Amino acid sequence: MSETTTLDAARARSARLEQQIAENPGRFRVLTGERPTGPLHLGHYVGTLANRVRLQQSGVELMLILADYQVITDRDDIGDLRATIREILLDYVAVGIDVEKATIFTHSAVPALNQLMLPFLSLVSVAELDRNPTVKAETAATGGRAMSGLMLTYPVHQAADILFCHGNLVPVGQDQLPHLEMTRVVARRFNQRYATDAPYFPEPDALLAPTPIVLGTDGTKMSKSRGNALMLSATEDETARWVKRAKTDAERHITYDPQSRPEVANLLDLLTLATGEDPALAAERIGDGGAGTLKRELTEALVEHLRPLRERRAAAASAGDDVLEVLRRGNERANELADATLADVRRLMGTDY
Repeated sequence: MSETTTLDAARARSARLEQQIAENPGRFRVLTGERPTGPLHLGHYVGTLANRVRLQQSGVELMLILADYQVITDRDDIGDLRATIREILLDYVAVGIDVEKATIFTHSAVPALNQLMLPFLSLVSVAELDRNPTVKAETAATGGRAMSGLMLTYPVHQAADILFCHGNLVPVGQDQLPHLEMTRVVARRFNQRYATDAPYFPEPDALLAPTPIVLGTDGTKMSKSRGNALMLSATEDETARWVKRAKTDAERHITYDPQSRPEVANLLDLLTLATGEDPALAAERIGDGGAGTLKRELTEALVEHLRPLRERRAAAASAGDDVLEVLRRGNERANELADATLADVRRLMGTDY
C-alpha cells in the first residue's frame, strides 16, 4: 500500500470518527500530551491545544500526559522540570482546557504504566523499532548524538502511555501515523497471544487532525529552541515586538500565496486565527498597504485574541503552586487506571502469583 493510499484511508477514517464523536462523544477517551521541555507557544496552540479544547468541549474524555521520562531520551540536562511542568499547566488553563475534568499526569508518577513496557517490548522486534520513521527523525534532530535505548524504545513507551488507560483515540499529524501504528501492533499482538477469547486492549484510532505549521520570526517553524516563538505567556508588548520582528519579503503588495510567499501567508493565517477573516480576502483588502499595515492589523488582532488567555493564565499564576494540585489529582487517577490494567495484564499472562 502506498503512502498516499494510507494517508487517504486515514483521512476517510478520521472523517467517520468526527461523525461518531458528534453522535456519541462519551465512547471516546483521548490520550495525548507533550514532552515538558519548556513552556508552550502559539504554534502549540494552533497545532494541537485548540483541538484538545474542542474535543473536550464536545464531551470526549481527555487524558494529558506530561512525558517527563521522555525528556531524557536525547538530552543530558533536563532543566527544572517542576518549573517547566507548572508553566505548562498554566498554559493549559490559559487555552481553555478544563483541568478539573481532564486527567493530567506525568510518566514518573505512574509506576505501573512504565512496568507495562516489559511485556510490550517482548511483542516487537529490534528491526521494527529501528525502522520507525519517528525514531529516525528524532535521532537525526540530535545532530549525531548516539541513540539511547530509551529513544529506540520510544514507540513502545508511547504504546504503554495509550494502552494503560485503554485510550481509543489519539489526535495525530500525518507524520505520527507510523508511531501510532506501533501501538496498534502492540495491542493486537498482546490480544493474539494472551487474550484470544476476548481482546483486552483496544486498537486506538488515529484522529488525523490538521496540524498547520506556524512560522517564527525568522521564517522557520516556530520553536522555543530557535528563539523565534511567541510564548503563550507573552505580554501585550512582547506580542507586539514579536509581530514587528516577523519576517516577510521584499514585495510590497500583499497577496496570499503560501507556496511562494510563506512568511506573508503565515501572518495572514494568524490574522485569520484572531479574526476569522478569510486570509485571501484579508490580503486583497490590505493590498498596497504592505507589510506595515498587515503587521499593525495582526498586532491588534492577536493582542485582543490572546487577551482572555493572558487573563486566565495570570489568575491561575497568582495562586502560586496551587496549579500543581491538578497534577496530584491526575497522577492519583492515572495510578488507579494503571494499577488495574497491570493487574489484568498479569492475570492474562499468568504472572499473578
